[in-house]
Amino acid sequence: MTLSTPEFDGVFPYRGSPVTPSGEINEPVLTRLCRDLIDAGVHGLTPLGSTGEFAYLTSRQRRRVVEIVLEAAGGRLPVIAGVASTTINDAVAQARDYQQLGCSGILAILESYFPLADDGVFDYFSAIAAAVTLPVVIYTNPNFQRSDLSLSAIDQLSRIDNISYIKDASSNTGRLLSIINLTQGRLKVFAASAHIPVCVMMIGGVGWMAGPACVAPRQSVELFELCRAQDWDRAMERQRALWSLNQAFAKYNLAACIKGGLELQGYPVGPPLAPQQPLTETGSAEVKAVLEQIGAL
Repeated sequence: MTLSTPEFDGVFPYRGSPVTPSGEINEPVLTRLCRDLIDAGVHGLTPLGSTGEFAYLTSRQRRRVVEIVLEAAGGRLPVIAGVASTTINDAVAQARDYQQLGCSGILAILESYFPLADDGVFDYFSAIAAAVTLPVVIYTNPNFQRSDLSLSAIDQLSRIDNISYIKDASSNTGRLLSIINLTQGRLKVFAASAHIPVCVMMIGGVGWMAGPACVAPRQSVELFELCRAQDWDRAMERQRALWSLNQAFAKYNLAACIKGGLELQGYPVGPPLAPQQPLTETGSAEVKAVLEQIGAL
């Protein structure tokens, strides 16, 4: 059942997608992870984000991930599922399917082989929005995407009624302020792990959708609550400690960091999907040291 409220804010972890050697989604592990994240106080779940390895899963695996996450959530908090494709028809079909399954929102991700002009980018996101009645979060990640969202395209998209949020992974916090100023409240901003969450909250952000929150959910929720209370001194103190985790994620493969961290925490999620490589021994030791430092291990 879709939640009645369309308002999203807070910490939405991008969680890993555990896959068995036979190619099945590991339901017990994913269910336990989702339930533990909910018990830690996160404000929503986002299956099929970048750290969820959407680009490496089959359509059948993606759908099963969404089903399991919805079952684990049980209507207690919003589930915003990632929709990603190189074609409009496929993206629209995914979005409609996920709405029918019971998702609370859609995280719209543009994949492209050839670069697209603004008109093509607008057509892609607007078609997804038109296909569903759910709130849509548009996702921009210029570090990995062939075609990025320009400020002009963002302004146009913000005028579509159910495109209500943007998740920006540009690492340029000034760009976020430009988006906030440009859209004048039509588009609410979620940060990514590439940003400093406290800084984004100070300029008007509503939370963050990020992989590190999957391995440090309680610490992330505590940080968000300090930001919501505008206790900026304590928030920055907490942020300085947590930033080492973001730095590790920037240094190594995202899925490898998430899955390596989860393995250390006792979740047998397996390695990142090939041809991605798992953390090296050095990388694993670094992630372990950071998790111990912030009290997540």
